[in-house]
Amino acid sequence: MGSAMSANLAKAGFEVTGFDIDAGARAALRKAGGTPVRSAAEVAAAAEIIVTSLPSSAALAETAEALAASGRRGTVVAETSTLPIEDKESARQRLQRAGVTLLDCPLSGTGAQARNKDLLVYASGDEEACRRCAATFDGFSRGHFYVGPFGNGSKLKFVANLLVAIHNVAAAEAFALALKAGIDPALMYKVVGDGAGGSRMFSVRGPMMVANDYSDATMKVEVWQKDMKIIGDFVARLGVAAPLFAASAPIYNAAMSAGLAKQDTAAVCAVLEAMSGVKRSQRAAKGKARSKP
Repeated sequence: MGSAMSANLAKAGFEVTGFDIDAGARAALRKAGGTPVRSAAEVAAAAEIIVTSLPSSAALAETAEALAASGRRGTVVAETSTLPIEDKESARQRLQRAGVTLLDCPLSGTGAQARNKDLLVYASGDEEACRRCAATFDGFSRGHFYVGPFGNGSKLKFVANLLVAIHNVAAAEAFALALKAGIDPALMYKVVGDGAGGSRMFSVRGPMMVANDYSDATMKVEVWQKDMKIIGDFVARLGVAAPLFAASAPIYNAAMSAGLAKQDTAAVCAVLEAMSGVKRSQRAAKGKARSKP
């Protein structure tokens, strides 16, 4: 997500300075027209608005500490990761003491959508700081919403991801049913997706399910497990009945057990096909099919 956002910002004419612990990501930023540096502190020295896209709460805490220690005051940090709200709040307080404003700005969209600038930003926190970031958001998203006090962005992201979890498995279940009934998956994608049964996840992940190829992962199953836990904890803490979300979790767990951790979450389709006794052609089973409806 971070690499795609950086590339789109550079393409939009922004001067982009970025840091990633991965040398390959830094090289990709340079190729996209940005300037890679070797620490978060160097980013703080170069930018008044910083966008963070991080894999864990530990990475957020480390980044917040580095930005706070840089001594640069007045900076706005738009934190776009999907992480527990309490961990973001801890980072917000640490940065506030250093004169830096942290915003909670999670994103709606997959890695592929990020590359296509098809993201939505749920911006929450200081309203004036969110307004300062509007042009930056426009540089890597198709839209952004100010949704209120700090943490509201994450709450809405958890709601959205609950639906993503369910809709992805629902799409996979529909493909398994169609295949078992002898319907061509490309035909099913075209016809059902254009009707009342379609959904955004059906549209986004359906082509992978048609091709039976989940190697070009826009959200890996193993990474999605982190999001599933965050949502599950949030639901449990509020005491909300979420039977459909609960029913989807074992399917993602089965994908992990089946060795699909590095595959896109659309691979739950392969899990449901196996559970249903669906047998694709040998070519498709090897993940070679690339048909596009």
